[in-house]
Amino acid sequence: MSEKPELIVMLTQDDRTVKNACEVFEQCKNTKAKFWGFKEEGLTFAQMKELSAYMKSCDKTTVLEVVAYTEKECIAGAQAAADCNFDILMGTVFFDSVSDICKENGIKYMPFVGKVTQRPSVLEGNIEDIIRQAESYYDKGVYGFDLLGYRYTGDSKELNNKFISDIRLPVCVAGSVDSYQKLDEIKSTSAWAFTIGSAFFENKFDGTFAEQINKVCDYMNT
Repeated sequence: MSEKPELIVMLTQDDRTVKNACEVFEQCKNTKAKFWGFKEEGLTFAQMKELSAYMKSCDKTTVLEVVAYTEKECIAGAQAAADCNFDILMGTVFFDSVSDICKENGIKYMPFVGKVTQRPSVLEGNIEDIIRQAESYYDKGVYGFDLLGYRYTGDSKELNNKFISDIRLPVCVAGSVDSYQKLDEIKSTSAWAFTIGSAFFENKFDGTFAEQINKVCDYMNT
């Protein structure tokens, strides 16, 4: 795990990849962000494959986050991640079949935990139950977990702090990170990473897309 939480820039808004994702990446590829990703919806498969390949050619670590809940949909998302040569698959409900695809293709698998529904996704569940569920996946080959901390219907700060302190694998706090207060909360944990997508498109950090990325990276380094 890194010493500070890593920013994963998601070229997404409302849990779907933006249509101009390639153009945005082109404008921002020289920013300080090392991790880049998008969702399985919003682009054609050919566009996904082209964009992920270009990201990797720019020495980025690539992430596909799949918002899917049935095994069939989750398998399709995992296969897309494999076919597009992504480094990390985030999201999906955990299934052994999805884990197997990731293992076979050298992809780091970070499934959702808790009861996740809807799109944009919402997280429900008792904190202790969410932790126990995550622990049950330790021996199934997962790399870490996609924690929708700020999409939680309960106390987000309590969930993030408790889950990240108790779980021994990397945790990415994903979704609705849209303020410096939330960045401060994430900094106070040992989270491996966090995602920002919609907040950059909505100019929550004040500046061009590229300027906002660098602001967040610098802020997390202070």
